[in-house]
Amino acid sequence: MRQLPFKETSFDVVLCADNSLTHLLSGQDLRAALLGMRRVLRDDGLLVITVRAYDETRQTRPTATPPQVSETRDGQVITFQLWHWHEDGERYDLEHFQLTPAENTWHVRCRRSTYWALTPPQLTEFVAEAGFTNITWHSPASSGYYQPVLTAHRAPSAQ
Repeated sequence: MRQLPFKETSFDVVLCADNSLTHLLSGQDLRAALLGMRRVLRDDGLLVITVRAYDETRQTRPTATPPQVSETRDGQVITFQLWHWHEDGERYDLEHFQLTPAENTWHVRCRRSTYWALTPPQLTEFVAEAGFTNITWHSPASSGYYQPVLTAHRAPSAQ
């Protein structure tokens, strides 16, 4: 995301979905990604970002998610997450566990990642700083998507 391999003004829309932006852990990296997204958008192009709602999460600092059971063609799968918060209270290491049945036992898969729990005001500030306008937040109730959605436009270049 920090070095998009596309020509300037290549796209009408840039979509950054499913909390991917929060894998960038510093202001410098976040700025580079947003400036790159702005660079590849055409004048008045649309930026769409979906992120987890971290307002309450940063206050409560949960340490785990409840286990979820889902049915797959191979049987039941159980998933849950463990969250290990950093001292700054803004970042956390996540361990995502997936348990699948395997002959009288369970196969356990664990994936790890680190996230920056950006609040909407923080992300709004970064997006505005990168030169976007008409920044609007859409709730899951209004958008139909399970995460909050930020939309913004690349301001037309001066002629």
